[in-house]
Amino acid sequence: MPDWLEPKAGLQITPKTFAVTRQYQAEKLGALGIDPSIFGRQCDPAFFIGLSIQAGAESGISAEGNVNMLTELIQHRPVPLDEDLTLTGQIQWVRPVPRGRRIRTEVEITLTDGTPVLSVTRESLKPSPELVGTRGAGEQAAPVIVDAGALHPIARYALSPEATRAYSSEGNAIHYDVDAARAGGFRAPIIGGGQGVHLITAALWQDGIDQMDVVIYFRRPIFWDESVWVGVMPDQSAVGLIKGEKVATEIQVHNLARRPSSA
Repeated sequence: MPDWLEPKAGLQITPKTFAVTRQYQAEKLGALGIDPSIFGRQCDPAFFIGLSIQAGAESGISAEGNVNMLTELIQHRPVPLDEDLTLTGQIQWVRPVPRGRRIRTEVEITLTDGTPVLSVTRESLKPSPELVGTRGAGEQAAPVIVDAGALHPIARYALSPEATRAYSSEGNAIHYDVDAARAGGFRAPIIGGGQGVHLITAALWQDGIDQMDVVIYFRRPIFWDESVWVGVMPDQSAVGLIKGEKVATEIQVHNLARRPSSA
């Protein structure tokens, strides 16, 4: 086992340069039943939820057992495929909560010349093993979608263990290992937050998105064998990933600037 660093405010993520390739996007989205051609030459920004977590793990900050609480995702410009990007970031704060610790991390994605592309701010729960079953992960924002019945359905998905394993990366076994999930207090593995957000961004993309400013709230775990559907509010102020009639993941839309269909 690696010697993991203790999460603390100011802890830096080691800067890294990488590219999200067209092949990688096609493989991962295809595993989820999403047609990658929806995104054209752009990268689905939902990937950077997981990629920012992975960058933290590569820097010695363990993600094992962590649960996404919220993500603020700001796309400053379209994210290109097959082009080098630079990732930097740090932990903003760590706070005790009844179930363990809540951690807020900021990550910035830029082109290699420093041009801002994407800002990702995450809050996650790091549960304490001795507190499994305890409730309380810190202050929760008020629901964005009060009544799932008010949503206009736009897509439906039947999840499967095979798809979740194919999508998931090493680093947090509660997403792909039954024993690890049960040790964390779940009946079965739960999909990663980013995996669920892909289902929403695919439904939203249409002709593409130039700029986006959204806050994503992960309200309920989604097990890898459940069925979910995506719905949007009539005024497009919010989008939800729904289990039955319960909101599992919801996105509050602050800005969504679409690009011309010819782009």
